[in-house]
Amino acid sequence: MLGIIGGMGPAASDLFYEMITEKTHAHSDQENLDLVLISRASMPDRTGAILSKDPARIEDVKGRLLRDAKSLEAMGCGAIAVTCNTAHYFINMIEDQVGIPFVHMIRETAKRLQDTNPGARIAILATDGTIRTGLYQDEFEKHGIEAYTPTPSTQKLVMSEIYNYIKGGYFANAEMWGVIETEIREMGCDGAILACTELSVVKKELKLDDYYLDPMEVMADRCIEIFRGKGEIK
Repeated sequence: MLGIIGGMGPAASDLFYEMITEKTHAHSDQENLDLVLISRASMPDRTGAILSKDPARIEDVKGRLLRDAKSLEAMGCGAIAVTCNTAHYFINMIEDQVGIPFVHMIRETAKRLQDTNPGARIAILATDGTIRTGLYQDEFEKHGIEAYTPTPSTQKLVMSEIYNYIKGGYFANAEMWGVIETEIREMGCDGAILACTELSVVKKELKLDDYYLDPMEVMADRCIEIFRGKGEIK
């Protein structure tokens, strides 16, 4: 079985399950992947914990993720996908304590870009926590991708889309997104990654084009490859 730690937020993990189902192209129930989804909506805010630099808050999130990963391992899952980009800051801390591998969304996205857009300049649209930790910047550097992060004023708009609109239960703000897109195109970015799973919801709602790469879709593709025996986690 595939194990999924989701609920951060629920709309994003719901979309990930939908991606897995659609991308499998099953012709019967039995052709779909067996999976277990833990929707951990009660997980403390990952960005808040990171930016606080409070060891207790960081340890709390880390411990909760580790317990969920261990639970999935005990249930017989063969690998784990986590539907939160920022949570990978903590996944990097715990992955060697779990006996099954993580399908690491950030590493898989960097590999995909290396294959499809070698040497490109790619904008990282993400939470403040993901940006500050350098999660994507570090992986991009390893794979020859130039990272661009938005200016402070535009980053505030990205955070508003994530927290005030999608997490707040509202439809994505198209006008605000237009301002974000204008900056990254004017700065010469060859594309952008939607490095927060709430932005995956924005892509669906605003019908964004292929200029935007969704790491959650990359992770869904890899999960299907792995569990169909057509790939392995490296």
